[in-house]
Amino acid sequence: MNKDLGKRILFPTYLSDVTTLRHPDFNSPELANAPDATFVPAPAEGVLPENFFSTTNLPTYVRIKGAWRMPREPRMDSALVLDNDGLWVREGRRLKKGDMVAVGSAEDGSEGIYVHTGSFLADEEGEFKFMTSEVSREKPIDYSLMAHILIEERARGGYPIWVTGPALVHSRARADMVWFIENGFVAALLAGNAVAVHDIEASIFGTTLGMTRTGEATIGGHGLHMRAINKVRAAGSISKAVEQGVIKDGIMHACVVKGIPFVLTGSIRDDGPLPEVITDTLAAQDAMKRHTTRATMAVLIATALHAIATGNMLPAFVTEKDGSLRELPTICVDSSEFVVSKLKDRGTHQAFGVVTNAQDFMHILRLYVERELMDRKAGKSAAQPSKVRA
Repeated sequence: MNKDLGKRILFPTYLSDVTTLRHPDFNSPELANAPDATFVPAPAEGVLPENFFSTTNLPTYVRIKGAWRMPREPRMDSALVLDNDGLWVREGRRLKKGDMVAVGSAEDGSEGIYVHTGSFLADEEGEFKFMTSEVSREKPIDYSLMAHILIEERARGGYPIWVTGPALVHSRARADMVWFIENGFVAALLAGNAVAVHDIEASIFGTTLGMTRTGEATIGGHGLHMRAINKVRAAGSISKAVEQGVIKDGIMHACVVKGIPFVLTGSIRDDGPLPEVITDTLAAQDAMKRHTTRATMAVLIATALHAIATGNMLPAFVTEKDGSLRELPTICVDSSEFVVSKLKDRGTHQAFGVVTNAQDFMHILRLYVERELMDRKAGKSAAQPSKVRA
């Protein structure tokens, strides 16, 4: 076997600087002599053919008419579909009868499909070591490097998506989130009804679920979130409530004022919900995907379900305009190791886990971003070189 094909390098336990990835060596005998992939028609609308190839979030190459091609809109748990417009990754539910779908189970190129795992996955070394778990509250958090990556994303005109849970609002990280939005570090916000409701409640009543800024419950406060929802519904939408001065500050206010798109997805336990909340699950998934396909970085904070949902739609890499590849930095923040571990167990292995509360993370990250911006303005900081993996 070609050494380059067999080489596997461990994705780092600690978040590394953004890593440039090499394409496979297509001149190696294993890939140069590989057959074309086999495509067969979908038997019915929304039904995949038997033995369809199930995609991963790793760089995938398909041999078509003797040439290796990468599909567009990569994500896990979907299929490879070839049509007149090119090669796509498509969810099974989107298929029409007769759509040409790649079949096969091999990922080594022997069936015309090659999944490039070398830059992301690794075999266990087998050596006894302490502190080898990938997620732990006992490990250091490199805020300086995370701040650097976020600033670089803004500088290159990237598309960082933020996925947040209501704990971000309750923990008083609201002002920090607003700062990141207003300063151009957020390209899109993905959240649920609760994030927007409690943020709007904070704007109108100064509470979240009736809790004051000092953490004290208020008399009659249990109904304030419902009153906030009602005011927005009366206005017609979150955007109109901002225009009418009903919502005067906060996360949703900043999104509207700065023109930052947001996707609010519903759940069975939602109150209201707010007018913009998408209650159809598949429609919500489609709305989120419009942003995950553009994402060049993802920050997932204090939300298990939305983090995992987003992770399932994210590739582990970014394809640049020149065709080169790099890692898609994915940061998952939660007060419990369980959430980060579950995200990685569901396939988002590129995620770097930060075990801390939302308030501390947001506040400290903001301080580090502000510090590097000040250093750059003073001419004290130089861009860090990217690493390269085979």
